[in-house]
Amino acid sequence: MCLGVLSCYSSWRTCSSSAPSRSSEAPAADVCVSSETIQHFDGLVRGGHLRKDVQQRHVIQQLAQLQHTMKTYSNSIYLNPPRLSSQDDSSKPQTGITSAESKSAEPTEKEAPVQPPPKGFYIYGDVGTGKTMLMDLFYSRVENSRKKRVHFNGFMLDIHKRIHRRKQSLPKRSLGKMFTYDPISPVAMEISNETCLLCFDEFQVTDIADAMILKQLFETLFKTGVVVVATSNRPPDDLYKNGLQRDTFLPFIDVLKEYCHSICLDAGIDYRRTDKAEAGKLYYLTGEPGAEAFLDALFEELALRQRSVTGPRVLSVLGRDVTLAKTCGSVADCTFEELCGRALGASDYLEMARLFDTVFIRHVPLLTLSLKDQARRFTTLIDNFYDNKVRVVLLAAVPLERLFIHSGGDDERDRQLLDDLGLSGEAAERLSLFTAEEEIFAFQRTVSRLMGMQTESYWVEGDRSHSKKHSNT
Repeated sequence: MCLGVLSCYSSWRTCSSSAPSRSSEAPAADVCVSSETIQHFDGLVRGGHLRKDVQQRHVIQQLAQLQHTMKTYSNSIYLNPPRLSSQDDSSKPQTGITSAESKSAEPTEKEAPVQPPPKGFYIYGDVGTGKTMLMDLFYSRVENSRKKRVHFNGFMLDIHKRIHRRKQSLPKRSLGKMFTYDPISPVAMEISNETCLLCFDEFQVTDIADAMILKQLFETLFKTGVVVVATSNRPPDDLYKNGLQRDTFLPFIDVLKEYCHSICLDAGIDYRRTDKAEAGKLYYLTGEPGAEAFLDALFEELALRQRSVTGPRVLSVLGRDVTLAKTCGSVADCTFEELCGRALGASDYLEMARLFDTVFIRHVPLLTLSLKDQARRFTTLIDNFYDNKVRVVLLAAVPLERLFIHSGGDDERDRQLLDDLGLSGEAAERLSLFTAEEEIFAFQRTVSRLMGMQTESYWVEGDRSHSKKHSNT
């Protein structure tokens, strides 16, 4: 799949149509609504930018109809629903009411019925099938200023920051005057007032802190008219599969299905692995003669273009200092241990993605189950770098396809945590926290993305020296 496709979008206009149906099945695409969008998509196929894919065309037809609906859509009516006074309701029978009763009756208000908001889309399927590309094509053509496209990791980080900020703003409580405060719905209302369309890339739930708040958060978003379009490798029913306390998470899946059409996009082809021009060799093995020297030379070449000197750089992330030992302008030369061997997370990697357009990652080891923590961080790192078009050069112990193996997972810390949780036997074996099922699943995506990151189109698109503004594709 061509990663530079979104830069060639042409001007467009659409014709009128009604809002999509809220039935459980995805609505049939209106020919008039989707004609220009589909013509553009077909043009990309004819031009060789995309391969012909019937499933992709079906998905873009559905998205094109929603795209037209969003052009004139606002969720303000759901934020401030119209109200009816009972005294103004002439449909109510008036017989049997005395004049005294009529005078003493106070007016009451109730919400006037409104049409349900448009239904969003949850697009899932295997890695490299074009889910993100189609969502971004849709997003780029939505003529509505109140829209936002974000990686799901980044969205949840923002949610937790907002929750923390609201809790910190509470007045100090005196002894004996304790009270409970639930900030989740107010935070959701903040977002609903900011946007009416949310597009998420890589919708996934691996963190119990996220899992516990999603139902309340998204129920409020949906009820206040926010339309969601998301991509994921997981079908809805497999979200947070085998996670801790999953029973409390299951109601969220029902909410998601109610407000989003689910579409499977899986033609069995990983387009990132198909033949395409490479940007030169960007993945090296530690055993290769001269590998370290080549990385040194490439770093020096890139550093010469920077208006800076080579040295350490301190990043400030959520009040913490994160030091990278060797940087020069927008280029960072790091080791795997430096990036994934210490307690860093999505917020740290997002800050790196903001500051650097090229990152060297040296000495990536063979990732076994005994390195689950490092593997999780590496997956999060690549997800955030890919989403922000950060270019990577890797020096690893083994070829990319063999970087992660499902063995060596008898971890003493896991056993201690199982004891602390009071879990044993079959219940413990099912938890993805200990089976590494989530890591194995996620690493398939990581390998696919790393292959896509070695293409010439990705490397060129990630070069920020020509433009301070780089696209999120």
